[in-house]
Amino acid sequence: MVKIMLKLVTPLVFLITLTHANTAFALTKVTASIDVNPVMSNESIVLTVVANDNVERSALDTSPLNANFMVVRSEVSSQTSMVNFKTTRTTRWQIVLMPRKTGKLLIPSLVIDNVSSKPIEVNVVEQGSSASTKQQDIFIASQLSSNDIYVQQLVTLTVKLHIGVQIQRGSLTEPDLPEATIVQVGKDQESDGIVNGKRYRIIERTYAITPEKSGEFTLNSPMFAGEIMVQSSRRSGFLSFGETKPVNILGEKLTLKVRPIPDNYPSYATWLPSEFLSLHQEWQPNTNEFTVGEPITRTITLTAAGLAKSQLPIIEMTAPDGLKIYPDQAELNANLTKERLVSQKKQNFALVASKAGQYVLPKITIAWWNTITNKYQQAVLPEQTITVIANPDSKTQQLPPNPIKTPKINSPSSIVDNNVNVSAPIFVAEQSSKLQWLFLTLWILTLLFWLTHIIYLQRNQDKAENTKHTSINNHYLALLAACKQNNAEQALNLLIPWINSISDQPKVSTLAKAIELMNSSALIQAINDVQQSLYGQSSIASPWQGKSLLSAVQAVNANKHKKTVASDIKLNP
Repeated sequence: MVKIMLKLVTPLVFLITLTHANTAFALTKVTASIDVNPVMSNESIVLTVVANDNVERSALDTSPLNANFMVVRSEVSSQTSMVNFKTTRTTRWQIVLMPRKTGKLLIPSLVIDNVSSKPIEVNVVEQGSSASTKQQDIFIASQLSSNDIYVQQLVTLTVKLHIGVQIQRGSLTEPDLPEATIVQVGKDQESDGIVNGKRYRIIERTYAITPEKSGEFTLNSPMFAGEIMVQSSRRSGFLSFGETKPVNILGEKLTLKVRPIPDNYPSYATWLPSEFLSLHQEWQPNTNEFTVGEPITRTITLTAAGLAKSQLPIIEMTAPDGLKIYPDQAELNANLTKERLVSQKKQNFALVASKAGQYVLPKITIAWWNTITNKYQQAVLPEQTITVIANPDSKTQQLPPNPIKTPKINSPSSIVDNNVNVSAPIFVAEQSSKLQWLFLTLWILTLLFWLTHIIYLQRNQDKAENTKHTSINNHYLALLAACKQNNAEQALNLLIPWINSISDQPKVSTLAKAIELMNSSALIQAINDVQQSLYGQSSIASPWQGKSLLSAVQAVNANKHKKTVASDIKLNP
């Protein structure tokens, strides 16, 4: 019985003791400590604040730290433990701080529920100074390709992150410069290196920076934020636990002087500050004479150092009458060589001459500012004269039409005999009566009127059949077939023979002359689409579809057929 009573009392005593311990617990102590002292000017320190009670996360006010430090981030955790019926509660803050200046800085007392921590004096030394004897585990080296540039001139920033410890995770922020465009160039490069006898894993990243405003600026280098592995102070027999420590490393600040646009730069020209800018051209085919109707490709390449791809100007090309231009979409490329960004724009122009002769292409000029010599310059492609000769194969390119069988027109007598089946009576002339002559004359006149009407109807029928055979000829059918098969080259070759077959004008040998005969905007647009598909040489162009040309050809052919029939009916007596 006594043993049973003891078994019931023991848990009860435990609960009463636990309840009493919880009720009696209260905040009595706040401690503060840092992980390293002294500290580098670009290196973070971790401030740990511990309260011996479970308090609210917002109970700690960190605003007093802002005078000498920048609060990068903070984490809060709570823990409750019990040893020998004694409950212990703690609340822990881990605050990552970046010093705002060098020298002896003070971390002031921090107050939680009227309980204060002791202040801490931190010695902040300049990176690389004689006072900094400790080799850094992580540091950032930043370098500008130039710190004295013009507005809208591209400058590269090379950032090298040196990691000499094992990291759990980490990230690198973007550099910051007011009134500037910042873009990362290429991918990160990773390598190994030794600095002051310590081996580092080096991650290199390059940024292209284009300032949009003149003046003197301070460039804030990227900051590394992550967690590194540290040896744990907790050891348990044969087990050793690893812990992580938050760390922030700030790159050094760089000064940048940005000059305005010089006063002697022409106001009408686009501002292009560059170390080097050139224009280059190529012709395909590479010959001195070209042929009417055959495409000519002129490739113009613009190369500039110290300019982004988006800053390269538009290449404009004009041509005289008789020469049609089809510009292709420009190709843009950029390469980083020796901390210098070189951009290139390559554009193809397809030229098609409609008649023989000499054509003068105007010179192409691009103004730019040489940032090396600080002088205004021009990149020029001089005036170009090309010779176009007649196409000797223009006449033989037309397909010979098949002979059209024209129905034979019978003579009036055969029409009467075969179709009408009327026999004309033979009268014997008699001089006996004038009345007989009158009836004979009226009969002959009636017969002649009847025969004339039959011939008129037969001729109209023959003309309608002849017009139908002319409209639906081999050229027209072949052209429709090429459009349905989406064969652009065959359709273009069949256009001239088809237009000659339906036109009452003298035959033409060039497509430009043939287009002039057709008063159809839809047909002209469809022909331009065919030429653009064949000669535009665009790498991203979709295959030519013959639907639009098919519709335009059918509409022109039907309209021409209606006009021909209407004209024939109106002119016949």
